[in-house]
Amino acid sequence: MRGIRALCRGMAALLVVAGLWVLLTDTDHRAVYAAAAFLLAGVALFCAASGRFARWLHAGAAEPPQPVESLKNAEQSLGRLLEAAPDAMMVADRSGRILLINAQAERLFGYQREELLGREIEVLVPERFRSGHLAHRNAFARESHPRPMGAGLDLNALHKDGHEFPVEISLSPLKTGAEVQIFSVIRDISAHKLTEQQLARQARELAQSNTELEQFAYVASHDLQEPLRVISSYTQLLARRYKGHLDPKADEFIGFIVDGTLRMQRLIQDLLQYARINTKQKTLYAIESQSAFDHALNSLRSAIAAGQATVTSGPLPTVEGDELQLGQLFQNLIGNAIKYRGPDPPRVHVSARRDGQEWTFTVADNGIGIDPQFNEQIFEVFQRLHGMGEYEGTGIGLALCRKIVERHRGRIWVDSEPGKGARFSFTLPAGTNRVRAEEAASLGREPL
Repeated sequence: MRGIRALCRGMAALLVVAGLWVLLTDTDHRAVYAAAAFLLAGVALFCAASGRFARWLHAGAAEPPQPVESLKNAEQSLGRLLEAAPDAMMVADRSGRILLINAQAERLFGYQREELLGREIEVLVPERFRSGHLAHRNAFARESHPRPMGAGLDLNALHKDGHEFPVEISLSPLKTGAEVQIFSVIRDISAHKLTEQQLARQARELAQSNTELEQFAYVASHDLQEPLRVISSYTQLLARRYKGHLDPKADEFIGFIVDGTLRMQRLIQDLLQYARINTKQKTLYAIESQSAFDHALNSLRSAIAAGQATVTSGPLPTVEGDELQLGQLFQNLIGNAIKYRGPDPPRVHVSARRDGQEWTFTVADNGIGIDPQFNEQIFEVFQRLHGMGEYEGTGIGLALCRKIVERHRGRIWVDSEPGKGARFSFTLPAGTNRVRAEEAASLGREPL
């Protein structure tokens, strides 16, 4: 009995070796089936020799699946998977002959499957690119490394009707024994390219608009302001020389002219400042927000003294930005808090807190407050909630603040109620590692 078992085990080993040899040396389907049969026969002989096969049958186990049926089922599942794929797929051999395509490839290129199988893949490449494509294909077959979708190459494909369209292609080598086949996934990116072109055109139009805005700013700063200065000078001269020499109505009219020209000058200057926000230096750099805050206080020294205001701040961080514009931002927000004061002397406090990858600054005051329904409106150009006689200003200050914050890739908002003061908050990016280290050092902390 032991000799029979040993003989069976030897035969089983031979069959297993033969099956493995066929699998490794031949990729033909019939050879694969034969190899699978050899392997199964070897396993069966081994089980029979050891007594396990009989016990397995005695236990009522189901008959093992046939290898041919298993392979057929696997092929059918793979075929259904390829046909259901959203992208065009195809397989080619080293010589570029197309071996397999799916339904999406038929629809993408306009060919029937039978028209492409066996043909070289260059039939799908525009003629002017074919020689270069052949060299790239041969190099890829030699190197045999995957290339992901959208690897930075601008590729065009050729439809059966002759029109070209942009594509992205993912390539993967398939090794079957000594043979290397190329598996391709192809995606039409015509819509993506159209969107890119539209964005590029809009960018050019925006650049042109900015250029025109700069030209307007130049005109506003010179040509428009010059006649206003002449009108303002002569009306003020009239007011000084002839006040009381004319009737009261004449004095009143002259006063209107003087006020109107001065207000127009301020309006043009504010518009010019608003227009220049994005035309100044584009590079943002590490700055001390405390320094920008101090500059704002120095500019507001007269207004703070006149209003008996108290302006304080907590520790302010190092950020990435434009120091002049950040100082202007603080000046506008603190100046508004002093201007729109309540019955008590103005109290303004500036603070900053870290929120993830950005800093949130808050300018809080005890002023007259704002009705929440106007929380968005106040950041628009020329939007005023009070009459000209109540408070000075052109209605551009908060619009200027928002433009500065947006230029720094941040956002600005207000929380307020009438009679309960206002809290203007804005965010600034925390910046690079270098900026974060400087900020941590300035506040006496370890960098995050």
